[in-house]
Amino acid sequence: MMEKLRIAGREFSSRLIIGTGKYKDGTETAAALAASGAEMVTVAVRRVNLDRSKESLLDFIDPKKYFLLPNTAGCYTAEEAIRAARLGREVGLSDWVKIEVIGDQKTLYPDVAATVEATRVLVKEGFTVLPYTSDDIVAAHRLVDAGAAAIMPLGAPIGSGLGIQNTASIRIMREMITTVPLIVDAGVGTASDAALAMELGADAVLMNTAIAAAKDPVLMAEAMKNAVLCGHQAFVAGRMQKKLYATASSPLDGMIE
Repeated sequence: MMEKLRIAGREFSSRLIIGTGKYKDGTETAAALAASGAEMVTVAVRRVNLDRSKESLLDFIDPKKYFLLPNTAGCYTAEEAIRAARLGREVGLSDWVKIEVIGDQKTLYPDVAATVEATRVLVKEGFTVLPYTSDDIVAAHRLVDAGAAAIMPLGAPIGSGLGIQNTASIRIMREMITTVPLIVDAGVGTASDAALAMELGADAVLMNTAIAAAKDPVLMAEAMKNAVLCGHQAFVAGRMQKKLYATASSPLDGMIE
C-alpha cells in the first residue's frame, strides 16, 4: 500500500488532481474525471454558473465522490483573487482555494508578490490555501511562511504542454520544501511529463489541458492516472545510480570455464 497524499490533514488516495475546463461538454468532463481516478477537482469560481439557474459544470461533478477545489483563475490582482475565494465559500463550494494571481497575460506567469499577499489574507480568514506559483524556492518559502497548505510550482506555462522545463528547480524545491506538499501545476503535456514530475519527488500533479485537449480525453485521463502512480512508485523505490560504464547484469563469480 502506497502512502496517501495528505494536505492540511485531509487524505487522498490519488495523487492526480485535474481541472474541469476545456472539455467539449459536461458528459465528456464526467467521463474523464471517472477515468482519471482523481479525488480532487478544480473549478474556476469566475467561470461556472454558481446560482444553478441553468445547466452548470457543477451538475456533472458529484460532490459525494469528488472534493471540489475552487480556483481563482482569471484574477490579476490579490484583491480580485480574495473576492473570488470568498465568493466560492459563500455559495458553499469550499473553504479550500487554489489561488491564482496572474502577473503576465501572455505567459500566464503568476504575480508572486500578489499571490503571497492573497495567501496571507485568506489564511487569516480560515481558508486552506494552495497557491499556484513560479518554480522559485524563495517564493515558495514566503508562501509557506504565509500559511500555504501546499506549494504548487508551474512545470511550464499554463496550457503549453511543454512538460517540465526546469527539473533542477523542482529538485531543489523537493529537497527544501518539507513541511507542506509540493504539487506540480501547469505545463504537463503527456503521461511521461506527469511521470517525470513524480519521479522528481512531487507529491502530486495538477493538470487540465493535457487531458481536455487530447484527441481522446478519457483515454488520456486514464494514462495520466497510471503515469502519476508509476512515477510516485519509482521515486519511493529509489532509482539505481547512474554510471558512465556498463555493469554486467549477471555476476561473473562462479561462471563455468
